[in-house]
Amino acid sequence: MELMKLEIVTPNGVIFDNDVRQVTLPGSEGEFGVLPKHATLVSLLDTGVIDIVKADGKEVAVAINSGYVKVDEEKTTCIVDGAVALSGEDTDLAKALNEAKELLKKAESSNTVIAAAVSKVEQIGKSL
Repeated sequence: MELMKLEIVTPNGVIFDNDVRQVTLPGSEGEFGVLPKHATLVSLLDTGVIDIVKADGKEVAVAINSGYVKVDEEKTTCIVDGAVALSGEDTDLAKALNEAKELLKKAESSNTVIAAAVSKVEQIGKSL
């Protein structure tokens, strides 16, 4: 199984840096997935949730409010203004869900995009 490096960076530092199987990103033109050996691209990221499938198959979700992503064959780097982990081993889920909702509501995106992202965050909370 091929893996790629995923790095998520905020103004406060790196919040995720690990090998992953795939990542789904909230692009400015809609969600898109990235797998290892993906063609090189740079894209704007909109308010939403980054869905990550780690090397061990466990899923992690990170809410973001805006940023951009640079993808190449070996590494995907997300530079975001704000991010909150929604799932994973080291999160206090209830607190993270509230922080994520607040982050998304403060984002400078359309109401439809924010509502969709908040809905996704709530779905993640219900599934855990």
